[in-house]
Amino acid sequence: QVQLVESGGGLVQAGGSLRLSCAASGGTFIYYGMGWFRQAPGKEREFVATISRRGDSTYYADSVKGRYTIFRDNAKNTVYLQMNSLKPEDTAVYYCAKARDGAAASRTLEYDVWGQGTQVTVSS
Repeated sequence: QVQLVESGGGLVQAGGSLRLSCAASGGTFIYYGMGWFRQAPGKEREFVATISRRGDSTYYADSVKGRYTIFRDNAKNTVYLQMNSLKPEDTAVYYCAKARDGAAASRTLEYDVWGQGTQVTVSS
């Protein structure tokens, strides 16, 4: 069973950058698409970005397009989310997730393993 552990969250000023990491263990990482989601207080979990198993397909939520980049290092069993030009509305708990197959996917039901989340707070 794959397990996911996120890291890299924290407090940053608006306009700043953070890089989140998600390390996978216990399975064959390269078989699966991966995704990042986020959940702000009082809101539903929302899609942020996804990447296919070989990294040749990526998709982003409109709200982060042009500011965030998802990429993966299959040799290190890790997927990353580079976040630039952060805004206060990006504040949320960010979750890494493993897709049920190798495709990039944007719906939560297409994912079957989730990390514990990492807090990102952007101050104005």
